[in-house]
Amino acid sequence: MSDPIRVLVTGAAGQIAYSLLYNIAKGDVFGKDQPLVLVLLDITPMLPVLDGVFMELQDCALPLLREVIPTDKEEVAFKDLDAAILVGSMPRKEGMERKDLLKANVKIFKSQGAALDKYAKKTVKVLVVGNPANTNCLIASKSAPSIPKENFSCLTRLDHNRARSQVAIRVGVPADNVKDVIIWGNHSSTQYPDVHHAKVKVQGKEIGAYEAVKDDGWLKGDFISTVQQRGAAVIKARKLSSAMSAAKAISDHMRDIWFGTPEGEFISMGVISDGNAYGIPSDLIYSFPVVIKNKTWNIVDGLAINDFSRGKMDATAKELVEERDTALEFIA
Repeated sequence: MSDPIRVLVTGAAGQIAYSLLYNIAKGDVFGKDQPLVLVLLDITPMLPVLDGVFMELQDCALPLLREVIPTDKEEVAFKDLDAAILVGSMPRKEGMERKDLLKANVKIFKSQGAALDKYAKKTVKVLVVGNPANTNCLIASKSAPSIPKENFSCLTRLDHNRARSQVAIRVGVPADNVKDVIIWGNHSSTQYPDVHHAKVKVQGKEIGAYEAVKDDGWLKGDFISTVQQRGAAVIKARKLSSAMSAAKAISDHMRDIWFGTPEGEFISMGVISDGNAYGIPSDLIYSFPVVIKNKTWNIVDGLAINDFSRGKMDATAKELVEERDTALEFIA
């Protein structure tokens, strides 16, 4: 067996982490033969709950889990990390303006970015889950100048999985018969789930999603709004946010970073824009279609973009520019 890798999960006493930690600890993310040290960070008032999570991980008696470190101290949590999954963030509270939400999260992710810069390995792979995920990811990256900005990504895999599933249900095929859906832009209600390049395997043959679904009105209407609003719909039904599906998406995202995307397939993730792909402004964490090999992502470039898609892609970019500019006011 190889040496253990150090994996941090923040917000580790929360419900997403509760669904996620077992997936990681039993080898579903970093491999069935990869020993782990799991570091669990949360705020001081959550330490009693964190202790319960710590005990449960011990009680799972998992062979890959070499050590579990629960802590409220950044200097402990971020030391020598191979991977950091930043789940914890300030949630939006009733009556809170988006500007207030951004201000609170800038403080958190500026601090965590600085801790990554100071304590983590320079090769660390950082996934930001806590919302607003794209902008939080940008702030963390800017606060960790010695770590390549390409090492930072934010989670839009949950939206990707939702889009894939909606098409599969509509056509009546298993979800893995649908590939190459794209989530463009922000992990918010402006995101654009795009299936113009998606393929669906029907009766052993791959065809375009529009051909498979045979309902352009649905694909340009209810399909998009269902994916955009799915998180809110889950909260309305459960009175809690998506935890099980978020944990699955986090696992998918990190496993693809570690082992690469399947041959001939691309996935969606929020990564830094350099201004060269699809006319998206630079210095944004924007969700693109990517392929991953040797732990390095590349944007799938050159896909044809029609006017319908262009409008949606630009609208979500505009929201991200506004979020970024607001957040940067608070970073000093």
